[in-house]
Amino acid sequence: MNCRFCKHKLSNVFIDLVNSPASNSFLSRENLNEPETYFPLKVYTCGNCFLVQIDEYKKSDSIFNEKYVYYSSYSTSWLEHSKKYAVEMTNRFGLNDKSLVIEIASNDGYLLQYFNVPVLGIEPTLNTAEVARTKGIETVVDFFGVSLAKKLAGENKKADLLLGNNVLAHVPDIMDFVGGMKILLKEEGVITMEFPHLLQLLKKNQFDTIYHEHFSYLSFFTVKQIFEANELEMFDVEELNTHGGSLRIYAKHKNDKTKEISQNVSLIIEKEIAEGINNIQFYSGFQQQAFNIKKSVLKFLLEQREAGKKVAGYGAAAKGNTLLNYCGIKNDLIDFVVDANPHKQNMFLPGSHIPVVNEAFLKEHEPDFVIIFPWNLKEEIMKQLNYIRQWDGKFVVPVPELIIV
Repeated sequence: MNCRFCKHKLSNVFIDLVNSPASNSFLSRENLNEPETYFPLKVYTCGNCFLVQIDEYKKSDSIFNEKYVYYSSYSTSWLEHSKKYAVEMTNRFGLNDKSLVIEIASNDGYLLQYFNVPVLGIEPTLNTAEVARTKGIETVVDFFGVSLAKKLAGENKKADLLLGNNVLAHVPDIMDFVGGMKILLKEEGVITMEFPHLLQLLKKNQFDTIYHEHFSYLSFFTVKQIFEANELEMFDVEELNTHGGSLRIYAKHKNDKTKEISQNVSLIIEKEIAEGINNIQFYSGFQQQAFNIKKSVLKFLLEQREAGKKVAGYGAAAKGNTLLNYCGIKNDLIDFVVDANPHKQNMFLPGSHIPVVNEAFLKEHEPDFVIIFPWNLKEEIMKQLNYIRQWDGKFVVPVPELIIV
């Protein structure tokens, strides 16, 4: 296998989480007695450009299909983040009724709904795109790359602001994707992308953010190289708290001289290099960090089962499915998982077969412990479910280390 960016032969294993089904391949009750497809979940670090990447076992067109169950609008904190972004970008770049904002992977319109300027969504999953259309958001249902970018540009649909939140990591052909962005961007347009920061993944043991939908795990050091290879230049970057620690990058055409290069660009590069982002030794030891969490989670669950305690989960998130399948946890150790998304309710988690229920079920069954799988939303979730304290219920956060709150 060769690196998707620089074509260097990959030999350095970053982490091997063995086998698991695709994290969002939820099961109906009728599916429970049928075979499930498992895929290897092994991640490599390129020793040349330091792009961390999964081997492409699970094809993107079978993951992001018409029954994709992830809808962005079910997190209030994510909606607040999106609304703030829309206001900030409108003000910073002077967007108006003659501007065009294009979002790649626009999902259910969670973000574009907050812009008061013309918008266009690009979304490969039909069911989420249909929700966006009900909000009045024009949406193209297709995978993004050079081919689609040429088609849209030929229709005079080029972006003043071209954005993508948590999509860059989902792209199997990252060069085709970034090359498409160059084509779709107006001469003085701006690209912003948000993605989980590889530096935080390593430092905070966030191995559960690794799953088949994520083809790449990104540092600013490497993303900057990928954009430069497509004649796009970084002019700013921000560190965000979302998803356990993310970056928001700002890019422009290389020959666009209307924007100054922020000192943030060199500061983030220097920070990453100081941590060792361009040294292959920096990536060693992550397997053991994941194994330590596995031991602590299994120990906790076995102790509670022995004591006759009831354990539930909250959030049927992809990261939770990675954790459950890596640990080999089934529905004999966790009784049920609550999720606010009705598209996941009355389904079963892939691999573990734990039932997904609504919040009323949680109140009725009063578990002793609630494991928060989307730990990046733990404050929001603990506030929402604070009533479990009435029956002496406690919260469990498994990453970056298991704590009981």
